[in-house]
Amino acid sequence: MSLRREVRALLGLTAAACGSGSGAVPPTEVLSAARDTLVAEWANLPMAVSIGAGRWAVVAPDWDAAVIADFRAGSITPLGGPKQRAYLHPSALFAVGDTTYLADWGLRRTTVWSPEGRLLDSIPVANPLRGAFPRARDAAGQLYYEVNPPPRRDGSHNRDSAAIVRAPLSPARFDTVARLAPLDVMEMKRENSSRFERRVFSGTDLWGVWPDGTVWIARVGRAQIVSMDAQGKVAKGRELPDPVFEVTQSDRDSYLQGYGEDVRPKESDLPFALIFPPFTAAFAAPDRTIWLEKSKPVLDSARKVHVLDRAGNLTRVLQIDGTARLIAVGSDALLLAQQFAKGVRLLQVPIPAKTPPRP
Repeated sequence: MSLRREVRALLGLTAAACGSGSGAVPPTEVLSAARDTLVAEWANLPMAVSIGAGRWAVVAPDWDAAVIADFRAGSITPLGGPKQRAYLHPSALFAVGDTTYLADWGLRRTTVWSPEGRLLDSIPVANPLRGAFPRARDAAGQLYYEVNPPPRRDGSHNRDSAAIVRAPLSPARFDTVARLAPLDVMEMKRENSSRFERRVFSGTDLWGVWPDGTVWIARVGRAQIVSMDAQGKVAKGRELPDPVFEVTQSDRDSYLQGYGEDVRPKESDLPFALIFPPFTAAFAAPDRTIWLEKSKPVLDSARKVHVLDRAGNLTRVLQIDGTARLIAVGSDALLLAQQFAKGVRLLQVPIPAKTPPRP
């Protein structure tokens, strides 16, 4: 089958799957322009979590930076102060209420911080889980990890499923809660060797945990929320009404431009996906809603965000104009990040009041 026919067939199958059982689509609400802006000299977009009104914990791994962005004070300050020694190479974070959990691959531990930036605790990596860092915690104190399959030299482990694993604070046992979909990979043959590599622009399952121990997974294959409560009961939300975007030549060219000229690969050296995934990021809001940032081609000027209730039903559709990306959701505001020539802008945007349904 030719590439063009393969793309058409895949678009048809995906459109049929994403359109089934989706229900009515709410009207699109365009987010207002950001009134509050902070600037950092980072090279890439960071990760963030809300730690209170107008305050966000932010991690920029490429700069080994973990900071508190305070829009009320108009400041960006290092987490723990400028002379802290509690972390070395921060790489990820999550929040439980206003408490921040900061993964640090340099010291191989997760540090726990108060909203004021005071060190509360330190959790070493779980060696039985091959050094995985916790990704979430429930109200009972159980930690949740994403454990990838053991690596193999030819990359064939990328065809296996990662696991969501639950453990108490002092791990004596580990329980596998769910399996994630395998990566979308392609076997790449170069010279006398071959390797299975993840396709550029392909998506992954994304997940989180509610305080009661219910694990929710945004399934990339069917664009729906699947949840498993603490007793193992599974519930599936509606499949979301997503447009299907083909990865075009403009998208591939834009991706390659991100490499420096001296290290830029040929397009034929990379396995590109045929279509974009339905979403690129997922966030759990304090009100127990799930926010999915949708994919968009590089030539599109706006990006959609789907807001789902706990059951996975679509309740709102928001639109972000321009190049900013959603990186965190708070109780009354969103945090966006936008790259520009001198670094990254952090943009705080109020969540618009929900319009009551018409009678």
